[in-house]
Amino acid sequence: MIKITEQDSLHRHLEQKTIRELLVGINEEDRKVPEAVAAVIPQIEAFVEALTVKMKGGGRLFYLGAGTSGRLGIVDASECPPTYGVPDDWVIGLIAGGDSAIRKAVEFAEDNPDLGWQDLQEYAIDDRDFVVGIAASGTTPYVVNALKMCRQNGIKTGCVTCNPGTPLAGQSDFPVEVIVGPEFVTGSTRMKAGTAQKLVLNMITTTVMIQLGRVVDNKMVDMQIANNKLVERGTRLIMEATGIPYDEALSALRLHGSVRRAIAFLEG
Repeated sequence: MIKITEQDSLHRHLEQKTIRELLVGINEEDRKVPEAVAAVIPQIEAFVEALTVKMKGGGRLFYLGAGTSGRLGIVDASECPPTYGVPDDWVIGLIAGGDSAIRKAVEFAEDNPDLGWQDLQEYAIDDRDFVVGIAASGTTPYVVNALKMCRQNGIKTGCVTCNPGTPLAGQSDFPVEVIVGPEFVTGSTRMKAGTAQKLVLNMITTTVMIQLGRVVDNKMVDMQIANNKLVERGTRLIMEATGIPYDEALSALRLHGSVRRAIAFLEG
């Protein structure tokens, strides 16, 4: 049986369509994605509850994937330190073929069943950690066997896939199966499947970071002040929280280096 992610597109003869028709067709398919994600919120909830326990106990979150899936994991992991001010090793993204595969595909790297576990071992992974396999197909050997080895070593596992009943889900303690249907271009899982995975990863890290106390009200009080835009945002947050003028808020931010520390000092 052909995987759902590999089934023929519902849209035929794309080369004969106008630009408008193509854009409308892509959008028509994209609108199915958030509905598919909404349908699996209970799976995501169970996943995040278990992950939160691990991270509150000092564990790390690992994303493991190949191709688009691997890149999405790396993007989500890399955005956690600047957004929430957490150490670089709290959320780690790994991709089949190593860092060079972020920009250019490394041939057959995803087909090696031993590489995923080897990559994880470089981080001295143990049972305090949590490993998430990301694969639209749910069959990528690099990911599937790594999760199998994790379970054999008492490490909790989860996955994000877009096919039901896959080998990857079979090796996951907390599987998330977002069934988005065939792609607009047959088999091009960077489209709907990739969008679904991105949405789920956003939900996972955002929710767990809130649970870990990295957000106050709805504000990123621990964000890294890494550019002028963020200096401006941080200054406004301090003004809003304390009622002091702009210049004083800016001075406090520069002195303390973070919104949280500046507000704590000013309210202290």
